[in-house]
Amino acid sequence: MSADRFGGAGDVQFAGEDVSIGEFMSSGLFQRTYEEGMRLVEETSAYLDGPGRDASRNLSRDASLAYAGESMRLTTRLMQVAAWLLVRKAVHEGEISHEESMAAKYRLASKEIARSARLSGNHVLPEPLIDLIMRSELLYARIERLDAGLRAEPEVVEASRPLAEQFDRVEAFFRETLQREWGRGA
Repeated sequence: MSADRFGGAGDVQFAGEDVSIGEFMSSGLFQRTYEEGMRLVEETSAYLDGPGRDASRNLSRDASLAYAGESMRLTTRLMQVAAWLLVRKAVHEGEISHEESMAAKYRLASKEIARSARLSGNHVLPEPLIDLIMRSELLYARIERLDAGLRAEPEVVEASRPLAEQFDRVEAFFRETLQREWGRGA
């Protein structure tokens, strides 16, 4: 994304409209997503440290492996979501610039982990863990779309310039005439 795209007003092409980063950050969409993400992080942490730990003790070996793998992917996915949300919040609060937030180190990472197919044996996982996994996948997909919208280059549309085109034709005519006249007389 080019720095001039945000100019003084901080406009960005987002969902087909010009929206300032500030407007996006103040929007109900961002606020709801931020609250949902942080709530899901807390809920997941509480589950994995409490009831989930107890439930995992009663699983078969294969189900325990699926539990361990899926819970690691769940926490990785949620760490990426939380990091993205916190970076966007830092931009809104003026702690970092929008241009800095677009650096590679702030990209939504671990996509291959977060979006890969679920592990075999996940059908016997505790229902609360499956619910957390499904909700985190949906949230991650939403954040991925938001990130892509913020990072997308604006579509360049050639504006119709009939007067400029006419001027170019007149100038070309005079240049050609002058070249012909001066070329003969020289």
